[in-house]
Amino acid sequence: MIKLAPSILSADFGRLGADIAEVVESGVDWLHVDVMDGHFVPNITIGPPVVSAIRDQCDAAGVLLDVHLMIEQPERYVSDFVDAGARVVTVHVETCPHLHRTIQQIKSAGALAGVTLNPATPLSAVEEVLPLVDLVLVMSVNPGFGGQSYIPGSTRRIAALRGKLDDLGSKAYLQVDGGVKPGNIREVVDAGANVIVAGSAVFRGGQSIADNIENLRAGLQLSV
Repeated sequence: MIKLAPSILSADFGRLGADIAEVVESGVDWLHVDVMDGHFVPNITIGPPVVSAIRDQCDAAGVLLDVHLMIEQPERYVSDFVDAGARVVTVHVETCPHLHRTIQQIKSAGALAGVTLNPATPLSAVEEVLPLVDLVLVMSVNPGFGGQSYIPGSTRRIAALRGKLDDLGSKAYLQVDGGVKPGNIREVVDAGANVIVAGSAVFRGGQSIADNIENLRAGLQLSV
């Protein structure tokens, strides 16, 4: 089953609770939280207090809080985010010199452990940890800002990682984040993704959040 994970990076932070309520009412499975530090990526977003503030709202609806740490030295904050309510914590290979240890740390804290890599980072950078992780995230834009266009070469990377996971017999989720919309979501899923992060496609575009989510679901029914 394909899971949709709306990214609150594109939500209206002045009415964050209301936006999340509309997402939850639409029956999504996950809620994606992008954490940025202004160093690893050129933007600053939110920290554990915001995750904690939305935790009850998500838990009550059975929506999994999926936290993507686009920060340097993420190991410093893993426990804080898990304590705040993160059920999945994803870190970048580029910021973790001791990636194996960081994955162990996430699992020991009680969350699912994810690993991701930027569009120009070779897939070989994550090969050694693929047997260990619960999720692999393919960044299909350069991280730091919402509203970017999907990088076409990402489809090839998704398919390659799907092949590697299947060869291992891994049940890890294969997540894609960046530029996914109704017109290309089928392409992304056909390449092997089963968790789709969508920010602008959910929270922007002149329609209601519920309508935007329905449009993404409709896109899943289309052929490439």
